[in-house]
Amino acid sequence: MTYPDAPVPNPCGDQAELFAAAAAGYDRYRPGVPTLRPPVRAATPADAEAIIRMRSQYVLSAPMTEEWIQRCTDELAPRLAPEGDARAFVVEASDGAIATCALGLIHPVLPARSYPRGLAALVQLVATRPEARRRGHARAVVSALLDHLADENVTLFELHTSAEAAPLYREFGFSGDPALMRMTRHSTSTDALPDARTDSSWVPPEQHAQSLPKAVAFVCLYVTDEDDRPLQLHSVYSPGHPWHMIGGAMDLGERPWEAVVRECREETGMTAAGPPRLLAAMYGQPREQRPYSTLQLIFDGGRLTDAQIRGIQLNPREHDAVRVLPLAGWEALMPARDFVRLRAVEEARRTGVAAYVDTWGNA
Repeated sequence: MTYPDAPVPNPCGDQAELFAAAAAGYDRYRPGVPTLRPPVRAATPADAEAIIRMRSQYVLSAPMTEEWIQRCTDELAPRLAPEGDARAFVVEASDGAIATCALGLIHPVLPARSYPRGLAALVQLVATRPEARRRGHARAVVSALLDHLADENVTLFELHTSAEAAPLYREFGFSGDPALMRMTRHSTSTDALPDARTDSSWVPPEQHAQSLPKAVAFVCLYVTDEDDRPLQLHSVYSPGHPWHMIGGAMDLGERPWEAVVRECREETGMTAAGPPRLLAAMYGQPREQRPYSTLQLIFDGGRLTDAQIRGIQLNPREHDAVRVLPLAGWEALMPARDFVRLRAVEEARRTGVAAYVDTWGNA
């Protein structure tokens, strides 16, 4: 089995720090002896960066760069959520900073009679700031971590220890086999994660997000009368696109169908009835006036009766007319690219095959 942090000659490293700090507080927590345990709390995703920085400073043989600290923080934070596979416990210093932490990673294993649940945990990281050592903090967080993992049905626990600290772990129920030998192997494959210090291809997530192409999303609702003639609204603000389907731009955080329901209500006073049925996806490349891509999702709004069409209540700030025409009748009233979209959507409903157009708005 390979573990991420191989042993290093660091007196504060990984298990070595655990052994030293835990042994210093051994007498404080001897069974049957009254003691005042330090306050221990479970770590949350918000503690991920502090834990990673302690790992960098007190565990690894060489500190990590800021890029690697951020990468590891992004990896650990979601894993510390209740649904994640990482559990950690910490003791805070008087200033609120983390003084000691213990981190365990849960992973599945094939079950055996001695661990029938098939869940194991590796105690990967224990670290204490120098000014907080010899107070029994490490022993307290390890104890809390093991108790919590047991409550989650973890039935196999793994760690690496030294001869000096072995008695402490035997008290926790650990046992060892002198015939076993720890072996590690670090991949030299080109598929391995790059070192942020030497590989310029990796950038922090925030910088990567800024480099991604920007796009704006629109939704439309294709509606016809009972004779399958398309219904469209006349715009009061867009002479270049005088007639168009019900719809508009999505708001931040809005799901596509939620935007359809909102736009339909705002523009016509009607409530769009689901379930959502996607008819077409339209994509447009960035252009001079709009330096971002456009993506339109067009849903089927069904067929309206004459009474429903007469009952449409237009928003005068957006539209001043509603019209129903046969498909061919719309061609003379619309720009060619808009008619291409309308024709593709009509065909999609008629054939049951969703339309895809990736040149919309480019002409």
